[in-house]
Amino acid sequence: MSEEENIQLESPKVDKDAGKFNFTRRSLYSALLPVAFVTGLAAGYLFWGRDPVPPTNPDAPGSLEEPTRFDVSVDDDPALGPEDAPITIVEFSDFRCPYCKVFHVETFEALMAKYPNQIHFVYRDFPVVGGLDAALASECAHEQGVYWEFHDLLFSGEYPNLDRDTFAAYAEKLDLDVEDFLACVDEERYGDEVDADARYAAGLGITGTPTFFINGIPMVGAQPLDAFVQVIEYELGE
Repeated sequence: MSEEENIQLESPKVDKDAGKFNFTRRSLYSALLPVAFVTGLAAGYLFWGRDPVPPTNPDAPGSLEEPTRFDVSVDDDPALGPEDAPITIVEFSDFRCPYCKVFHVETFEALMAKYPNQIHFVYRDFPVVGGLDAALASECAHEQGVYWEFHDLLFSGEYPNLDRDTFAAYAEKLDLDVEDFLACVDEERYGDEVDADARYAAGLGITGTPTFFINGIPMVGAQPLDAFVQVIEYELGE
């Protein structure tokens, strides 16, 4: 049995009636949304700027214990950077989460630029703030080889609503086969993939977005670049 299959959370049941199937899937996220939304927004405030790891000098007065680590699977989700990079960052995120947008607009590009060959960055879906449709659309863009370009557009705020019309506009902008893309979105072709990410996140005990694991070290909320640098420098032994 795979690591993903070990997560104990009831899977959505596929009903022969498509409408019932959609209700079952969306009800899963509706059940998680209130807790995740409140916790995620609070985390953006409560964890901002806090020291997430021990000082780089282990002999420093008052230094902390080795940080807690989680064994977090990267699955086969979209990733940037070399697979053998010394730092692996796994983000669990929602395209409708305001603090996820803050991270991607203010921190993500600078982080990847600072460590161009040292980070393997993996994006996993946890659409509990209403971003299920966007997550499904991003997987359809991934099918046509432009995941990260579509991902960046979803966080850009170029259009106010993340709906079918917006997805179509972004697909056209990226020169996708729009007809096939929309068919993929409408039939929820990658629903099982998105569900698997969400179940896995819930099994880890994640309750808010964004949540990151840096070589297994958890970090919650839209933290500034310096917070990521502190953890990464600690991991690199610098």
